[in-house]
Amino acid sequence: MTPVLLADLAAAIHLATDRPFVCERHSTEGGGCINRGFALTGADGRRYFAKVNDADKLDMFEAEADGLRELEAVGAIRVPRPIASGRGGKAAFLVLEWLNLGGREQPADLGRQLARLHRHSRTDFGWWRDNRIGSTPQHNALLSDWVEFFRARRLRPQLDLARLNHAPRGLLQRGERLLEGLEAFFPGYSPIPSLLHGDLWGGNHGYVDGVPVLFDPAPYYGDREADLAMTELFGGYPEAFHAAYREAWPLDSGYRVRKHLYNLYHVLNHFNLFGGGYVSQAERMLGQLLAETN
Repeated sequence: MTPVLLADLAAAIHLATDRPFVCERHSTEGGGCINRGFALTGADGRRYFAKVNDADKLDMFEAEADGLRELEAVGAIRVPRPIASGRGGKAAFLVLEWLNLGGREQPADLGRQLARLHRHSRTDFGWWRDNRIGSTPQHNALLSDWVEFFRARRLRPQLDLARLNHAPRGLLQRGERLLEGLEAFFPGYSPIPSLLHGDLWGGNHGYVDGVPVLFDPAPYYGDREADLAMTELFGGYPEAFHAAYREAWPLDSGYRVRKHLYNLYHVLNHFNLFGGGYVSQAERMLGQLLAETN
């Protein structure tokens, strides 16, 4: 980390907390595959977590901070408190409170608290601002119709990106067929606009002394099944979590099929971000989904 960036981080923390912060040491921490992460330790022992990326990614960090504030305001589940964001030199940064993750896990509590978060609702689907899913723009302009929202704001942009990224023609053709028949997956089912974490893979939750914590959100108001579907996509959520959620708020029987529809969004996004084997996974999912409509 450059001295210029360290100085700007310290100045931003000072401004946000009204307490002088002198960074005595910093160490590299897990920042994921999109950002770089650092632990900052002040001379007085205070610690913070800083995410860093290129300067043009500031809007991504500002959207993440707004998302954390949205989740925090509901009070259903703990999230790291955003401290400051800005630019330093050629980098953008987001400073968060430091959380000592690890120790005892309480997946049933996580399931119940996620259900409580999903009970928080609005009148329309979407959010007041756009954000990112990974580093991909995620469009959140409000719509009253969930099926149209998922078609126009979720699957359509990913398929358009896939075309630009030279996805196989067969994948794109099946994607178009899926978009045309999307209503077939929602017989007698009308979800309410629930506040979602939006990127709920296994690496985006943890525990502090047994208390569940969510982080790295991409929130919007949508079908709660979309959050639950992603908990099954890459694993990391034990049956105790799922059972506690279902006890708190039972699921519609159509979730068995719709979860694959919702996870297609994330698999397409992974193809657009990373390429590789996600093509074959997306093609298999499209084939299974289209078979459900025949």
